[in-house]
Amino acid sequence: MVFSNKRSRVFVVLSGLLALAALLSSCGKKKYENPITKDTQQPDKVLFDKSIKDIEHGRYEVARLTLNTMINTYDTSEYLAKAKLAVADSWYREGGAHGLAQAEAEYKDFILFYPQMEEAAESQWKVCQIHYRQMEKPDRDPTQAQRAEEECRDVLTKFPNSKYVKQAEQMLRNVQEDLATKEFMAGEFYYSRQAFPAAANRLSYVVDQYPLFSAADEALWKLGSAYNKLGDRWEDKSAQAYTRIVKDYPLSVHVDEATEKLKAMNRPVPAADPAALAHMKYEQEHYTKTTMMQHVTSPLKSLISHGPNLKDAAKSGAPAMETIRPGTPISVPNPAGAPGSSGGEVTVSAATGPSDIDSKPDARATGAAGAPAAGSAVTANAATGASGATGGTGATAAQAPLPTNYQTLTPKEKKAKKKKPSKNAVKPAAATTAATPADAAAPAQAPTPKTDSPK
Repeated sequence: MVFSNKRSRVFVVLSGLLALAALLSSCGKKKYENPITKDTQQPDKVLFDKSIKDIEHGRYEVARLTLNTMINTYDTSEYLAKAKLAVADSWYREGGAHGLAQAEAEYKDFILFYPQMEEAAESQWKVCQIHYRQMEKPDRDPTQAQRAEEECRDVLTKFPNSKYVKQAEQMLRNVQEDLATKEFMAGEFYYSRQAFPAAANRLSYVVDQYPLFSAADEALWKLGSAYNKLGDRWEDKSAQAYTRIVKDYPLSVHVDEATEKLKAMNRPVPAADPAALAHMKYEQEHYTKTTMMQHVTSPLKSLISHGPNLKDAAKSGAPAMETIRPGTPISVPNPAGAPGSSGGEVTVSAATGPSDIDSKPDARATGAAGAPAAGSAVTANAATGASGATGGTGATAAQAPLPTNYQTLTPKEKKAKKKKPSKNAVKPAAATTAATPADAAAPAQAPTPKTDSPK
């Protein structure tokens, strides 16, 4: 009980110190990074210097009003690019979700209009930092981490000679450590639920996409175990995972076990890669050790901070510069055209010569042996019904054919069309033979009305 009271007092004191440090850092004056050193009293320079003082003292809205006044008034000023950059920096310093979003938009515009200036590389690096500062823990939304990975890669590819390359490279390693941890946790979850195909899919993606991941050897060990659980059919893939542990992670705790697994499978045991051995030795020598103070404050920081713990991230090595496509679990059947499938891939190509469409008759016009097509039977049936053939289900001559616009008539008009013929109408003789196409084509003769002779 006494120990718990002491620990609670320690947490209260530490929280107070952290709050005080944050207050002092926010109240202090921070010098602006890109001032204009030219000593002149030009009106545009005077406005720029005034806005910089406002930025340094935290008056961001006032600074932006002054800068916009300068940009609109002196649109040909030599300090126009500096003024646009200062607007972006004011949003960046203001922070918050809205401020950082505005800062990113301003930095992107600056890079678009002034790509050759030295400040363009700084703008891209700050865009990387915007998303890096908003990264979530591995078990949460990875959107900001994915955006930070893209923007940090742009620093390395678009501005390879800038002074921000080393910092962006380390930030990229940290970001990929967070993303790899997320995929590794998903693989562990499937492995614990004995969903080995899904576990193998996630773990293989981790070790292929993020070889600098701090737990890559653990992922390979579980990957080989997952393939072992699936049976002898996947022994080759299991051996490949154990081989990578021995070769690419020679200082791993699973090296001896992986070696024994390879010997049991009668597979060759590879030698350790010298470059991989040197890399792991460097990581062990430069590992970030946790001090006693950090042990005490880490529970409090984990409650306050939403960011990931990146102390295990790699300190050397080239980060992955391309994103590979995640594979499909082995339990999913291969699509048509994929390796190991029986079907072929469906393709479309333009005809270059005569084809069956040009050389053979149209099957819709004539059937086999020159018989009328199936569509002509409808005409024959209709003709038979119109001529009054017996024994069928068609309409007789006594029943007048319905008009083509029968469905659009009103109920009263439909009733009038269906009205029986009068008794005075002449009934035609019943047909004894089926109607021929010639009969169907011949126009029907109207019956002669009966007239009464005069008395």
